[in-house]
Amino acid sequence: MVKVVFMGTPDFAVPTLKALIENYEVIGVVTQPDRPAGRGGKVRMSPIKEVALQHDIPVFQPVKIRQAEAIEELRKWDADVYVVAAFGQILPQKLLDIPEYGSINVHGSLLPRWRGAAPIHAAIRAGDDETGVTIMVMDAGLDTGPMLTKRIIPIEVDETGQSLHDKMAQVGADLLIDTLPGYFSGEIQPESQPEEGITYAPQIKKEEGNIDWTQDAISIERLVRAFTPWPGTFTKWNGKQLKIHAGEIGNGKLDAGHVGMVDDKVAIGTGDGVFFPTEVQLAGKSRTDIDSFTNGYQDFVGSTLAD
Repeated sequence: MVKVVFMGTPDFAVPTLKALIENYEVIGVVTQPDRPAGRGGKVRMSPIKEVALQHDIPVFQPVKIRQAEAIEELRKWDADVYVVAAFGQILPQKLLDIPEYGSINVHGSLLPRWRGAAPIHAAIRAGDDETGVTIMVMDAGLDTGPMLTKRIIPIEVDETGQSLHDKMAQVGADLLIDTLPGYFSGEIQPESQPEEGITYAPQIKKEEGNIDWTQDAISIERLVRAFTPWPGTFTKWNGKQLKIHAGEIGNGKLDAGHVGMVDDKVAIGTGDGVFFPTEVQLAGKSRTDIDSFTNGYQDFVGSTLAD
């Protein structure tokens, strides 16, 4: 049986690891070091490490996988193939070339569109009608390697970063298992990515969730959906952070950032059109629907939000 070393870290990679465990001999898992997380700063292991330990699979957590010591440790494992899904570090070519079958990546987009770290967010923000998963052979570039297979996922009008993430994680796992036998036999051959249609999705910074109300309502609504649940979108009201968890676009005219009533609904003015917030959360308070919020804070309507 083909011996696999899996490299991954977050929840996105979990279905892929579980599928590999069911179908192949996973001889080791490489994941990011345990790190503090949450408000309490408690050190937590990655979701991938949790799965590996549940199945008694050896775990390797190099701080920098590019270091010679890490590469030599992996060489000792003598894997036939590396499978990578959202690992979180760039792999050098001399590491990718170690296994007989090279290194296979589960990437969350239809390459060459949305190369990079945040393809799920990028596809929703751009208003794409569809995205998908690409199984590719890795090289040292940023998602530039040749492709093996693709599977399309439609993007629904109410799609959020979370819902698309969950679909893509499972589709990626299924597609990988469908692809690997043909790749190992030579039936599926790597195909170079086209030169046209290349776009990039850089890593998301938390401050990108700060809403600029001078943007049009469509862009703001997409941002809110794309950044659900992380990093979330927010604005300032009365000097406090106000998270915008959900909302809808609408016709109407209000000054950018001004809160008023349009069609008997609470609306926020934008650079073009209005945005109807439906779920909000004031700093230090619980998440609530907009009607409950305005009942508790009657001075909200008529105020102006800061970006």
